[in-house]
Amino acid sequence: MLDLKLVKAITLDLDDTLWPVWPVIERAEKALENWLSERAPMTAALFSNPQVRSEIREHIVRTRPELKHNMSAIRREAIRLALYRSKENPLLAEEGFEVFFAERNRVTLFEDAPHALAFLAERFPLVALSNGNADIERVGLGKFFKASISAQSFGAAKPDPRIFVAAAGAVDTSPANVLHIGDDTMLDVMGALNVGMQTVWVNRAAYVWKHEETPHLSVTSLTELCDLIRAA
Repeated sequence: MLDLKLVKAITLDLDDTLWPVWPVIERAEKALENWLSERAPMTAALFSNPQVRSEIREHIVRTRPELKHNMSAIRREAIRLALYRSKENPLLAEEGFEVFFAERNRVTLFEDAPHALAFLAERFPLVALSNGNADIERVGLGKFFKASISAQSFGAAKPDPRIFVAAAGAVDTSPANVLHIGDDTMLDVMGALNVGMQTVWVNRAAYVWKHEETPHLSVTSLTELCDLIRAA
């Protein structure tokens, strides 16, 4: 049962909580593919093979463990390695990444998200807490958040307890007074529960909960949470 009297701040996941992420990634990869086709056609041909893309990514993660949580750096280095293997200009990697990243941050919010963000931001300090590399300023949501912590900026990813504690600290609050909202059962809900946060599971697809511990609240949209807060 959610105890709103304890909530002094809210941490919010981004991908698949505020917007569907895979259409965004697919569009960004297509933009990169089109850009490479014009400037580095051999690399574009190499990247057209999903198995090759996966092998290149795995190679980067294996040989550059310090980049483990840095999605942007992994993507940039994968482009650079593909250019090198194709005997084309590796210096194109920076520009190619920017093509990808611009589309990565062009998202379509779930219908309930804009109103919910405005409603919640009026009542609580909000912290964006993500394992992804979306930039809330470039997405256009920066005005709603007091802080943003990502796995790549912090160096650890959800469900690591340290990133949740850091998110609470970003708004001078203890985890016990934070409500975390997210879609992923393990990364978001279980991770937040493990540090003593209250949790809201955003279950848009009506999945079945499979863990012994349970979220304080399950909703199919953020509107349900806003309605509960309004009623309280």
